[in-house]
Amino acid sequence: MSRFVSHLGPEFVAFLSFKRAMGYPYVRAEFTLRDFDRFVFARGKRHHFRLDQVILAWLASKPDRKPVSVTVELGVIRQFCLHRRRRDPASFVPGRVWAPQSTESHFLPYVFTDHEVRQILKRATLLEPRLRGSVFRTLLVVLYCTGVRFGEALRLRMKDVDTDGRLLFITESKGRSRWVPFDRSLARVLEKYLVTRRRLTSVPDDQFFVGGHGCGLSIQSASDTVRALLRVVGLKPPVGRVGPRPYDFRHTFAVNRLTRWYRAGIDVNARLPWLSAYMGHYNLLGTETYLRATPELLAIASRRFERHLVRRRRSP
Repeated sequence: MSRFVSHLGPEFVAFLSFKRAMGYPYVRAEFTLRDFDRFVFARGKRHHFRLDQVILAWLASKPDRKPVSVTVELGVIRQFCLHRRRRDPASFVPGRVWAPQSTESHFLPYVFTDHEVRQILKRATLLEPRLRGSVFRTLLVVLYCTGVRFGEALRLRMKDVDTDGRLLFITESKGRSRWVPFDRSLARVLEKYLVTRRRLTSVPDDQFFVGGHGCGLSIQSASDTVRALLRVVGLKPPVGRVGPRPYDFRHTFAVNRLTRWYRAGIDVNARLPWLSAYMGHYNLLGTETYLRATPELLAIASRRFERHLVRRRRSP
């Protein structure tokens, strides 16, 4: 962990160590703490320091940030302040009303069609050098077929991928680990990738998905490459944040699974706990985020409800 620069640095380190000991990765939260740390350092000496005033000034320095983003960032600072209060009961903790906006994002997730996925995979295969094309095609297939989080896929190690048993082991993501079973067709894709990986990579590495030098891929570089692929196939404009994101492969997986259950006449409510466990959620509320209706899903649900009403009218 690189050094924090403000006088709160040791406390930030202790707080992160505490959270990670509890099983939380706290990766994004660390970025927030480092941003706040730099702001505190820029404010000057400790004897001019009042935590409440500095937090207010830090929040005010983000006028262009979305309300939900500011609320989430304040949540990280609140957790840090609550941790300080364990040692000093008089320590200041900002109230939630400092950023009272809802933490619910109103961004509409994108559901890829089968045709769009084939287009993206075709373009990924053409990436140079050849190993890069194989890496990203396989990565996208894993995301589409299993719904694992983008970071979870990139953190896979060689020992976490069992093509014979058709299992992925996701280690310590969102505070828990889990096994993710997959279909035989995905096993064949993974085995083909491993052959290419062994043939084109001379540097041994424990990471399953590797970059050009045989080392693991970073989330930032992999995200940039996937976004570039989405722009090439016309799903995103040349610039800006509009359009689908790499994370939408996870949403697509969840909606596709729900649609298949509806088509098969399966009791979806009974199966939701299965999907929740598979996707690594603590409860059904996390899964429901991904299950916003698509036009096709609405049509299927409407037909099922109509049949239900007809049966009720016919029953004595």
